[in-house]
Amino acid sequence: MIDHVRDLASVRDATERLLTAAAKLDNASLAEPSRLPGWSRGHVLAHLARNADALVNVLEGRPMYVSGDARDTDIERDAPRPLVAQLADGRESAARFQEAAAAPADWSRTVELRNGVTDSASRVPFRRWVEVELHHVDLGIGYELEDLPEEFVEREIEFLADRFAGHPDVPPTRITDSSRAWHTGRDTEGAPEVTVTGPAPALLGWLAGRRDGADLTVDGGLLPTLPPL
Repeated sequence: MIDHVRDLASVRDATERLLTAAAKLDNASLAEPSRLPGWSRGHVLAHLARNADALVNVLEGRPMYVSGDARDTDIERDAPRPLVAQLADGRESAARFQEAAAAPADWSRTVELRNGVTDSASRVPFRRWVEVELHHVDLGIGYELEDLPEEFVEREIEFLADRFAGHPDVPPTRITDSSRAWHTGRDTEGAPEVTVTGPAPALLGWLAGRRDGADLTVDGGLLPTLPPL
């Protein structure tokens, strides 16, 4: 069962980790490339702040973003800001998200995210947790997939496996860290066509598009190519 209150606490902890780490940067390092193609570290921090506000919109029944173009324009506008402005915006937008999530609400209601995607309101805090944790890794400042909380890693693997389940371009696939297993890809009867094995952080890196899967073992075929997130 999803516990949105517990997830909100995890979001607070993850946000504090990220902002504490980012505070050790300077303006020059903020302008350097992140691990996301075409984005500086400033782009990553700007996106995180605007995503917090976008999820406030979701919780309060407004469109997540005015448009895809507006989303991109806001990130480009905010990316070059100095570190002090980025940190202040990060803290203030995070506080706005926590305040909106603390308001009395029906957490079983369905909300709409980007591109017509819908989900339970109760899962919005976890979605924010995903943004904060993975983009902390994307900053490339010493926080790696192996540093992510174990609970987060397991839940995000399950979330992404569910996301690709039934996808016609992904072969039936069993994903395992040798102690737990998940299934994804096209529906099929019988044994899965491909088994992908590796440490949980490496599995998450592949599923989330952060690693190429070179450190994974594949049986029954080639490592599946996953659709972009």
